[in-house]
Amino acid sequence: MLNKILLVFFGIFLATGEVLEETKLPENINSQKMLLGEFTKADLEKLPYSRWFTPGYENYEPKKESLAAIKENIAEYEILLFMGTWCGDSRYEVPKFFKLLDLVEFDKEKLTSIAVNYRKKAPGNLDEEYNIHRVPTIVFLKDGKEVNRFVEYSIKSLEEDIAAIVEDKEYTDPYSE
Repeated sequence: MLNKILLVFFGIFLATGEVLEETKLPENINSQKMLLGEFTKADLEKLPYSRWFTPGYENYEPKKESLAAIKENIAEYEILLFMGTWCGDSRYEVPKFFKLLDLVEFDKEKLTSIAVNYRKKAPGNLDEEYNIHRVPTIVFLKDGKEVNRFVEYSIKSLEEDIAAIVEDKEYTDPYSE
């Protein structure tokens, strides 16, 4: 009897394993289902990332005053977004960030999104050049020079922090000295 039960469980395990092996991952995702390198919003809208990206994006309602300030000032900036698809803070902030950019009609040609691994490393050297130690990190650039950055979590709210940055108001991320 015990042998039959074990045989049934083993059969189920094998069947499940075969289904998982047949699932093909996009080429920019490693075997741990982690984006690595440059990506777009469209990449996050696909499984498995859409499980956390879509609800975070759809349920986010930014404060209108901050949204207006961002819309008025953000066009002057280029933005580098560093995130980890494995990171809880990235999963929380990045969907909201993309929604903010959509609501203010930010030119996506001026956005570079880079997914990093657990060590905060990505192909190329931008993670080193911009001293990335925590994610998400959103770097705001003017004329190729860093003006300010959002790091890991908001001080007030994502939209209020970004409004302060793009309005060139005093803003210090949680890790600045």
